[in-house]
Amino acid sequence: MAGAFLSDIATLRKRAREHIAQGAVTPGYHADRDTVIKLLNEALATEIVCTLRYKRHYFMAKGIHAEGVAAEFLEHANEEQQHADLIAARITQLGGEPDFSPDGLASRSHAEYVEGDTLEDMIREDLIAERIAIDSYREIITYLAEKDSTTRRLMEEILAKEEEHADDLANLLEDLGRH
Repeated sequence: MAGAFLSDIATLRKRAREHIAQGAVTPGYHADRDTVIKLLNEALATEIVCTLRYKRHYFMAKGIHAEGVAAEFLEHANEEQQHADLIAARITQLGGEPDFSPDGLASRSHAEYVEGDTLEDMIREDLIAERIAIDSYREIITYLAEKDSTTRRLMEEILAKEEEHADDLANLLEDLGRH
């Protein structure tokens, strides 16, 4: 009974021809698209705010330990921008519109834009933001469960990178504390 778990081929072909304008969203999609798009737009805002904060910290890093820390800030900024691009692409795949508008960006973002005065403040604020992203992305992943496995996997990949960022920043804080 090979393939018994799948719909018969004729049914798959028929369903693929229906609602063709919906692109990747087929009748097998079980999540509430409006909710998923809203959550993704919040994640997009979070990634944009984090990119901007990291970029500021990259340019404002000063002091004896600034060079290595600034390099880490720049790497994280670039990765956050990649996350934003992936999220925006997924929003459009789902038939939504990514919200890049600066109006309300801070209120849509889960993380805050806090500048920080010292290198240690900057690292601490970035770590707090990463921890916020980790928790909010975990909640999004739990919400998506099996209803939207593609978006869930995307968010799981981004979550893994955010956890790596948090670990990097915690190590930087610890290293600064020793000097």
